[in-house]
Amino acid sequence: MTKTVEEGRARSKDKGVLAPELMARVRQIQVRTHRMVSNMLSGAYKSTFRGTGIEFEEVRGYQPGDDVRTIDWNVTARTGAPHIKTFVEERQLTLQFVVDTSLSMDFGSGEKTKRDTAAEFCALLAYVGIFQHDQVGLSLFSDEPGLHLDPKKGQGHVMRVVREVIAAPHGGSGSALTPVLEHQLRTLRRRSMLFVVSDFLSTREEDWPRVLAQLSSKHDVVCVRVSDPFEEELPRSGLIALRDVETGQEVEVDTRSEAVRTKWAAAAARRRQVFDEALFRARADCIHLSAHADVGEPVVRFFRRRVRRR
Repeated sequence: MTKTVEEGRARSKDKGVLAPELMARVRQIQVRTHRMVSNMLSGAYKSTFRGTGIEFEEVRGYQPGDDVRTIDWNVTARTGAPHIKTFVEERQLTLQFVVDTSLSMDFGSGEKTKRDTAAEFCALLAYVGIFQHDQVGLSLFSDEPGLHLDPKKGQGHVMRVVREVIAAPHGGSGSALTPVLEHQLRTLRRRSMLFVVSDFLSTREEDWPRVLAQLSSKHDVVCVRVSDPFEEELPRSGLIALRDVETGQEVEVDTRSEAVRTKWAAAAARRRQVFDEALFRARADCIHLSAHADVGEPVVRFFRRRVRRR
């Protein structure tokens, strides 16, 4: 029977002290992202995400020049004089990270795995968020829903978010994206910035773009696709043995063959096309990250693109 997000939430708990090597990775991510935040992102974040929502302030008497579309007809009828509703820009934003921890995210052909890259991205945006006094939340998923942390403020909470992304138990095969998105749809009350971080290689359901589209109508949704260059293009390395981390299937591949490399690249292009089509149906933005590169530049480019659009 499929486990629900709430069950995953009840089973999960704070794991306490991390192993020294994992704690060192968290500190490395903290140092790298702090530098990026200081140098590049704070101003771009504010100009991009401030004003993503408005909240009700008060009802006051109509004044010449006010927008007639803001008239509160109930109060106007009750008092006999025109009144309007006034709104202010939301002063606080909620950043919600939905992160894939399935086995495929533990792959890396270089110094970093895709999961390391996901943790670095979450740390980067979360640290910017706490500087702006925003709240940060987290939901993990693999073949079933996992840990859920309600949005909170503070550096200690952000450190836990990073720690949980890195240290979450290895997930199963496949990614149950739809249930965790449905959970966000039910529980995110105020307008939020939602980042769905995954390699999108093994999302089993075809329904997730529909649920993502529902989220996009209420929140600001961004899919963060994490990939490894090896998945896109085979290096010319002779005969190599490959094992699928999720199925355990092993195969030998002759990377000297141009036909093999072309077929590999074509399969990667098809996966990318399927993902792009799903994203178009969901009406969501996207950031592409590589496990062989820092996350800062793609994020800054994304911010600049958004500022130009606005």
